[in-house]
Amino acid sequence: MKKKIASVGIAILFVLQACNSQQDAALKSADKDFILKVANDNFEKKKYAEAIELYDRLASLVAFTDDAANVVFRTAYANYYEKNYRLAGHQFKKFTVSFPLDPRVEEAAYMSALCYYEGSMDYKLDQVNTLSAIEELQSFIDAYPNSERSKNINSLITELYDKLELKAYSNAKQYYDIAQYKAATVALQGVLDEYPSTKLRPKIIEYLLRSKYELAVNSRYDLKEERLKLAESYAQEVARGKYPENVVLAQKLLPKIETEKEKFKIDKALYEEEVKKLEAKNEKNLKLKDQKVLSKFSKEIQGAQQNLRDSASAVQPEDAIKIKL
Repeated sequence: MKKKIASVGIAILFVLQACNSQQDAALKSADKDFILKVANDNFEKKKYAEAIELYDRLASLVAFTDDAANVVFRTAYANYYEKNYRLAGHQFKKFTVSFPLDPRVEEAAYMSALCYYEGSMDYKLDQVNTLSAIEELQSFIDAYPNSERSKNINSLITELYDKLELKAYSNAKQYYDIAQYKAATVALQGVLDEYPSTKLRPKIIEYLLRSKYELAVNSRYDLKEERLKLAESYAQEVARGKYPENVVLAQKLLPKIETEKEKFKIDKALYEEEVKKLEAKNEKNLKLKDQKVLSKFSKEIQGAQQNLRDSASAVQPEDAIKIKL
């Protein structure tokens, strides 16, 4: 039994060495046909990394020959299977441009679009690739509207739009999470405006309700009354059934808003009373100040008049001497 296992191990090792030696030989060879044979063998055995290594060598060797299209096509697929989606997408697109009459052009165009789709990042990351993927997928539908593959493409585009919506909603909700309620209100409304048919509408409406409420409650005095009215108006609109999924939350918020309005009325009355007291005090102080100023001014005038009288008395001439004739 041990001898049998040893024999099998030796056989496997021999095969691996043979494969490696064949790969090494192909890498060193200048024989186009031999390199192509080894590359295709690797591709069929799903050794895509080794196949890519050889196909890259063949690119210049098979240029303008009947083998060129196959090399480009299989290189693209090998990179796709190795999850080199960006490179594979470029190669499939290159195939459609370089070999427009090849019967595999539609397949290559589809795979190019699919590579862009696969390259789309998680919604938490940058979505530039997602936008590019939607553009490429739509281009395929425009070029091949009657293709069976277009049905699948439509579902992929929908999935990518869902990802963009989730990204936009997540970004907007972050403002709520850090208590930036005004920014949250603007951002959440922006998501609804940009994606009016979004599946996330119930969550967006929920945080719009919460943001408007929190913004009003935490506003400074001069803005609070108006914002409470806006929060109440929006909650009433939702509570009437415009957004059925959010009716319960709106109904819970309305009494809270009413309580805040009553508190504000009391605060407003106290504030206005304090303002009146302050105005009365200021007016009294102003009168006292005016009286002091007038008193001081009166004294200054009286002093000036006395000075004038003193000056006039000092310069008055003595009585003229009467001369008898």
